[in-house]
Amino acid sequence: MKKSKSSFDLIPFYQEEKIAIFIDGASLYAASRALDFDIDYKSLLEWIAAQGRLVRAFYYTALIEDQEYSPIKPLVDWLDYNGYKMVTKPAREFIDSHGRKKLKGNMDIELAIDMMEMADHVDHIMLFSGDGDFRRLLEAVQRKGVRTTVVSTIKSASPMIADELRRQADHFLDLDTLAPHIMREHDAAPDEDGDEADDDVQQTPTKHRQYAS
Repeated sequence: MKKSKSSFDLIPFYQEEKIAIFIDGASLYAASRALDFDIDYKSLLEWIAAQGRLVRAFYYTALIEDQEYSPIKPLVDWLDYNGYKMVTKPAREFIDSHGRKKLKGNMDIELAIDMMEMADHVDHIMLFSGDGDFRRLLEAVQRKGVRTTVVSTIKSASPMIADELRRQADHFLDLDTLAPHIMREHDAAPDEDGDEADDDVQQTPTKHRQYAS
């Protein structure tokens, strides 16, 4: 199998290998904000597709219930029309024991089911998340002979990835290293396919609340 021309010597990609990516939306957003940049999701898909045969790109996020307008909705719609398989579920707002408002909308089960199903059809799975709860999931797909790469960051003020997840993965790709390839240029003119709406959503604070497990 011929190696693709990747700038990441420690993350081998192969031209004929089939790749699936799984994006934990809340985790990836938190990591990119910790590194102070916004992601161009079109460039992200193009970069992955240049490394091998991209089979599927999943994006997981919770949507706030009973909200007339959700600030994340334009992003969800744009991704849905531009190559991503969107997986959403309602998030519920609740008051914790300290009287603070929080949102509950865990997507772990949905992501795990999809990854196990795709493991029989791909060679390489890339998980964009730092959640340590996914360690056993990576172990399970590795037993099926699938290579795994986790994308998050340890270059932020505090690491955004659980150590056990990083250790389990076959490869770890720091988002800071990937940033030059997928960073959104804020001074670029908006195009007609919805990128401007995407950028507006990324700047909306309500999109970025922490989700409780």
